[in-house]
Formats: sequence, structure tokens, C-alpha cells
Amino acid sequence: MHARFGLPEVKVGTIPGAGGTQRLPRTIGASDAMLMLLTGDMIDATEALRLGLISRMVPASDLLTEAQALAGRIAANAPLSVRAIKRLVTDGRTLPLTEAIRLERLVWGLLRDTEDRQEGRRAFQEKRPPNYVGR
Repeated sequence: MHARFGLPEVKVGTIPGAGGTQRLPRTIGASDAMLMLLTGDMIDATEALRLGLISRMVPASDLLTEAQALAGRIAANAPLSVRAIKRLVTDGRTLPLTEAIRLERLVWGLLRDTEDRQEGRRAFQEKRPPNYVGR
């Protein structure tokens, strides 16, 4: 496990760009984020896993195989649902919980009658892999 993570900008007289000072505290909490942001120290993969920056660790020799397998599992799912989940999680983090749930219900309603949802339900009943088309 050779990966290292950090936001070292403070060491060169600047701040992280692209929302680093805002996204990191929302991801790992203010205390750990402040420690990383104010020291500029790098952390290893074990610490990144503990903090929730990464979801798992794999040996470097297995990284490509594992990444491709994960991508394949995601790609096998309904594309409209995958996109909706990514957007709901990203946007919902900045909303009050009640508003985020309202948005989730709205999107559920939009996906309810899609061809992909109908195909997914049929495939489940017929015990076969679904053939999603993104509609």
C-alpha cells in the first residue's frame, strides 16, 4: 500500500484549490481536516481508510484488476440510476436532510417508469441479468 494523500499547499504559502478547504471537513470531519490542512502533512493509505477518504485498500499489484472489476460492477447497473445516485449523494451533502430526502423522492418518481426500471424488475423476476439501455 504505497498511496499517500494530502493537501500540502500551506507549506508553500497558499491554500488548496478546487474546494479542498470545504470538501475535506465535510468528508472526514473538522478536526482531522484541520490537522491535514494546517500541517500540510501527508497520510498513508491506512490512515486514509480510517478517515473514510478511501473505501478500501488493495495491493498495488492488484489495483488495476480490482479497479476494472469495480467499474464493471457499476457499469452493469442501470445508467440512469447510477447517475442519479451520484448526483443525489453529491448535491444532498450540502442540503438539510429533509430537503435531501425530498429531492431523493422526486428523483425516485422520475426513475419509476423508465424502461431501465421495468427491465430491471423483469430481469429480477426471470432470474437473468438485465439489459439496460439508459432510458
